[in-house]
Amino acid sequence: MAKQRQTEHGELLKGNTPTLLLAVLQEGPLHGYAIAREIERRSKEALCLGEGSLYPALRTLESEGLVVSRWEPQPSGPARKVYELTDAGRAEIVARTRSWREFVEAVENVIGGTPHVSQPI
Repeated sequence: MAKQRQTEHGELLKGNTPTLLLAVLQEGPLHGYAIAREIERRSKEALCLGEGSLYPALRTLESEGLVVSRWEPQPSGPARKVYELTDAGRAEIVARTRSWREFVEAVENVIGGTPHVSQPI
């Protein structure tokens, strides 16, 4: 069932990946793998980001000044690249959250709203 939902949500995920990344990074710095797992966890496995979409999106956010990265040494194993929101990134996720909620409300109004009743001519 989770795999089917991932496929169904694929197109929506593509357009909203940056927003999801910013939302997860609001909680604090994380490395790429942890970001992807947190999106899966929060979405109850309905959303799954592969490396092919995750890292390009993180690089884009970094080039836009919304996140910064640094290499963090590990007690055992190689250093990991950790991503963190900038002040601009924090402002951006607030704006994107507001915009998303307005969009969801508009779609809900269409889906669950009162059907149009034709007026006699």
